[in-house]
Amino acid sequence: MAGDDLIAKFQVLGMSEQKAKETLKNANVTKNLQLALAAAGGATLSDGTGMLIYHMATKLKPQTADHLPLLVRYIVEHKLDNTQRVDAALEYLLKCGQSLNANIDVQALEKECGVGVVVTPEQIERTVQAKIKASYKEALLEQRYHFNSFKILQDVRGDLKWADAKSVKAAIDVEIFDLLGPKTEADLKPPTKANDKPKAAKPKAEVTPAAQTAEAASDGATTISELMKTKVHFHAPGENFKADGYVVTEHTERLLKEHLARTGGKVHTRFPPEPNGILHIGHAKAININFGYAAAHDGVCYLRYDDTNPEKEEEKFFLAIKEMVEWLGYKPFKITYSSDNFQQLYEWAVVLINKGLAYVCHQKAEELKGFNPKPSPWRERPIEESLRLFEDMKRGKIDEGAATLRMKVTLEEGKMDPVAYRIKFISHHRTGSDWCIYPTYDYTHCLCDSLEDITHSLCTKEFQSRRSSYYWLCNALGIYCPVQWEYGRLNMNYALVSKRKIAKLITEQIVHDWDDPRLFTLTALRRRGFPAEAINNFCAQMGVTGAQIAVDPAMLEAAVRDVLNVTAPRRLVVLEPLKVTIKNFPHDAPVQLEVPDFPQNPQQGTHKITLDKVIYIEQGDFKLEPEKGYRRLAPKQSVGLRHAGLVISVDEIVKDPATGQVVELICTSQPAEQAEKPKAFVQWVSQPIQLEVRLYEQLFKHKNPEDPNEVPGGFLSDISEQSISVVVAFADRALNQAKVYDKFQFERIGFFSVDPDTSANHLVFNRTVGLKEDAGKK
Repeated sequence: MAGDDLIAKFQVLGMSEQKAKETLKNANVTKNLQLALAAAGGATLSDGTGMLIYHMATKLKPQTADHLPLLVRYIVEHKLDNTQRVDAALEYLLKCGQSLNANIDVQALEKECGVGVVVTPEQIERTVQAKIKASYKEALLEQRYHFNSFKILQDVRGDLKWADAKSVKAAIDVEIFDLLGPKTEADLKPPTKANDKPKAAKPKAEVTPAAQTAEAASDGATTISELMKTKVHFHAPGENFKADGYVVTEHTERLLKEHLARTGGKVHTRFPPEPNGILHIGHAKAININFGYAAAHDGVCYLRYDDTNPEKEEEKFFLAIKEMVEWLGYKPFKITYSSDNFQQLYEWAVVLINKGLAYVCHQKAEELKGFNPKPSPWRERPIEESLRLFEDMKRGKIDEGAATLRMKVTLEEGKMDPVAYRIKFISHHRTGSDWCIYPTYDYTHCLCDSLEDITHSLCTKEFQSRRSSYYWLCNALGIYCPVQWEYGRLNMNYALVSKRKIAKLITEQIVHDWDDPRLFTLTALRRRGFPAEAINNFCAQMGVTGAQIAVDPAMLEAAVRDVLNVTAPRRLVVLEPLKVTIKNFPHDAPVQLEVPDFPQNPQQGTHKITLDKVIYIEQGDFKLEPEKGYRRLAPKQSVGLRHAGLVISVDEIVKDPATGQVVELICTSQPAEQAEKPKAFVQWVSQPIQLEVRLYEQLFKHKNPEDPNEVPGGFLSDISEQSISVVVAFADRALNQAKVYDKFQFERIGFFSVDPDTSANHLVFNRTVGLKEDAGKK
């Protein structure tokens, strides 16, 4: 049917011309509406009937498409006379949809949809009056017309499910008017918020429109638990057939019942990394989504190593992956390996060949690349021949690269016949030399999901094009089919996460290893001092949508700062020490001062520091010629010492004769309560210990170091010369007992963590993030 004819037909339903044109752009809705119009025949589509058909057409899922004529008939006959009844009918049919060609119990359908149920105006009025009297009268008298009456409407609809919403709203308005009378001038003013303080501005971060979508989707969730319990809505276990795109077969109902019997109806998820590299910040999102969703719904999550490519797998990666999962706070239900199932996967491949759904192909790897490879001339090879060749592949009789096993299925992107098995004469870390054929991700992933009774196969958006082969393969083998859900991956600006490119940075000695604190691998973030809780909270703030997210490191650093601000005890440290001698030191000997670990919450603990005649302050806290507005120590300006109860003033300045650099200040002190209040207080140390402090900045100069338009010379040419600097700092002796990964706030400087390079005689600290005010200046 031509476009103009369809627009005219759609307008008959009650649409405006503009609405009809917009609808025409949606092929699926257009197809449903054409079928609905045909099913309606010459029926009159007035009084909202047409728009109910449109509503049904937009909500109809493939699993219930066969019941479209029934739905149209019920709408035309006014049995489904509002959107609520239409939605109830769609939901009921979807429940029945797990049985292919299911017979619909018409009486049960009508009961589920409230067909024939009439709610009188008197019933509505009585229910509204009772609800207001019982639950809302006091709030209404207090808030008057600022009260959200939608709460009452929801409450009433809970009792009168099939009451007309407009009639309920009208009854509520009448009762509120009777209670409160006409609106006053105060009622017309905007309501006063309980807390009108402006919200703290989030750190500026460059985000794509996708990132904004994800932020909105998180809807204020600050923890993974909150996000998964209240913001993320997937199908319930056993209700796989309700998911969009899920393929129902004649075996679906039986397989789902058997699946539920094995799982007890519990959520089962899995995190399936390849053990060929270290996990990065994008994996943290995947870990949180998979483990977090299972935990939030009292389910279980597997850690499954997708170890099907022995060429790149190393033992250190297996150990590091498990370590990072546990570091983020998650305990796998079981640790499994795709290689556990090599025999079963092989047997299923033989089944596919016997069914004529897979064949041995001799096209080279380079011939299969791209989106439009040449079709295989061996696609219709006889079953017996493919079986014999596949056995030859297994027995090592065919050279590597000379044959593959391919599946007869077309992916969403149009790519035909993905490879299921390839030959690799490489020993496997677990199975040794038992196998020389190894399954691919496209073949292995869904089958291992099925074997482990996964309810929600959660993966990033790039795997959406594999969803059709996922469902096809499970159904072709007649086994339980999980549901694949996709979400947008997390990308970090000014960073690399490619395993190959990080390996290049290591071999070029630009970074030291996978845990170099300038990287965004999880081992690197831990070494830098990022708390696991902060990474999890950051992932929660990103939300779960199909949109791809790209954010600046500042957003992650803000989450880190929020956690460390309340968990990292304060210590006094100077990064660039300047010697100060207090010539009228008020004590006969060095004194011990007890200072709080958290000045804002002294009850959280204290530590002791030493105050002596010689102290050290930051070089930057003294200026010979201060500019206007300078608040710290100067020849004519005193400064207070943090926690010491002293104010010092400069008497004499000692310079290096050769360089003219200030090397010492001779000062006098006054008790703080007797001195004029100084403009600032500075940190200091006395009888200090030495620390090696590593100060990190962004590794790359440009936001997208892999983009040839932004960095024509390639990512190796984009390295910042200022990405690391090392200083020898003086510190309060209380840091002597610090252990690896302990975290502290160095007062007025930033947050720091003890590096694993630390030894008994040599403390090493990494700067984790600066203070909030420093981030703002940046």
